[in-house]
Amino acid sequence: MQLKTDDPVTSSETPAETFKRSSSRKAGKRRLKILLVTPEISESVFLATNGKQAPCVKAGGLADVSALLLDSLTDAGADVHVALPHFRSLFEPGPNGHSRRLHLCKDREFYYRKSVYDGCSNSNLRAAFAFQRDVIHYVMPRIRPDLVHCHDWMTGLVPAAARSMGIPSIFTMHNLHDEQTTLSHIEDRGIDSARFWNHLYYGRYPHSYEETRSHNPVSMLGSGILAADRMNTVSPSFLNELNISGHGVSWQVADAVRGKISAGHASGILNSLPESRSPRQDRYIYRQYDAATHIEGKRENKIELQRILGFDENPNAPMFFWPSRLDPVQKGCQLLAEILQQVISDYWESGIQVVFIADGPSARHFDDIAESQGLHRRIAVRKFHEPFSRLGYAASDFIFMPSSFEPCGLAQMIGLRYGSLPIAHLTGGLRDTVKHLDSHAGTGNGFLFEVHNSEGLRWAIDRAMEFHLGPEEEKQRNRQRIMSDAVNAFSPEKMISEYLGMYRSLIPINA
Repeated sequence: MQLKTDDPVTSSETPAETFKRSSSRKAGKRRLKILLVTPEISESVFLATNGKQAPCVKAGGLADVSALLLDSLTDAGADVHVALPHFRSLFEPGPNGHSRRLHLCKDREFYYRKSVYDGCSNSNLRAAFAFQRDVIHYVMPRIRPDLVHCHDWMTGLVPAAARSMGIPSIFTMHNLHDEQTTLSHIEDRGIDSARFWNHLYYGRYPHSYEETRSHNPVSMLGSGILAADRMNTVSPSFLNELNISGHGVSWQVADAVRGKISAGHASGILNSLPESRSPRQDRYIYRQYDAATHIEGKRENKIELQRILGFDENPNAPMFFWPSRLDPVQKGCQLLAEILQQVISDYWESGIQVVFIADGPSARHFDDIAESQGLHRRIAVRKFHEPFSRLGYAASDFIFMPSSFEPCGLAQMIGLRYGSLPIAHLTGGLRDTVKHLDSHAGTGNGFLFEVHNSEGLRWAIDRAMEFHLGPEEEKQRNRQRIMSDAVNAFSPEKMISEYLGMYRSLIPINA
């Protein structure tokens, strides 16, 4: 589709400005219609208009980015629709139902879920098939989008189906997780893959449909990347790392990414945060604050969290916060487990406290450390709860981000806005957002370690404690600078402008 406008494009316009002008509603013309296909989304302003209920189905940063894309693209003038599994036990419609923009894909597989992703791989595959079946056979034919934007492996078949329908598509890779299946399994779940099978990525070269159908594994993530017109990762450094090392992904995924890079059809677009995600506007924290008032604000929030957790109420105690899932495969929590008792012992006199507000397989292990060593007044492990997590950011001095790999990460960006400085491994999106702090020179914003082991993490913790125990005026000056810089550094304008530029490369807005 080509949207025409009477006004010429000026060289000074950003992609967002051109998009908003060209997509505006005029007599006899319609707005660009975009379909976002995502397994999760956080609360959206536009889905909640006119008394409608905005669903919040969140497992990670993908949910926040999906909502930010929806709201920002709609604000830029597009007619944005969202296809989402109908997790009916996770959200309920309000008295006025849901927005016309929201297309809930219904299947029993979603109805009784307590989280977006099940612990069982087969269950997640069944959910992915049910979701994509509805998108491919009902949602896309009904709304006829001008462009489809898909997110992560659970949408990996949609770009191939869109290609067979002549609809341009973009595939955004938020994580490395992949699932493999066969055409026969896909078809047994009600998806007519015969019409787009030649656009999928297989374990070996597919000589024919019949030869391939039952015994040639399909990579869901690799297929999404291969079939899409454009793909992107959620940080520039992660795309570069995939090109160089592959990060241990399957060869199908690594090969698909490198192919897109070679063709000039891959981008690294750094995730961003909505402007509302700030301690100045956060309704969940005990006391709101900004860079100028962070000393009093963080002090009061820390005392409130200490009171809730049963810690000693000490506003000067260094508080470390673990904000992401306790996953030893990616998030590096095993590195902290190896040294936690020693760190607590070495800095006991400072009053050091460590707070985990996160789910994941390693949660019990940290609870066992606290229980066995009688450290419940220094170590707390609580299940993830969004309001409680927000208080964790506001109360803490430092956050842990020792990921072995990190496509982007939002926790470090949130931490910087809230004045909680990241202790992070130098990888992926952490490389793009965290710079090692030199408090004397007034540069940097966190504490980075290069070698991914417990010794590297311990080195970074020691640097953080040196900062915490250093001159008070220097500490306050640097934290205020870091918080002020973070307000603008992670605003959504740049991210949205880059996505709109990618959309424009596939659908000429003005010719």
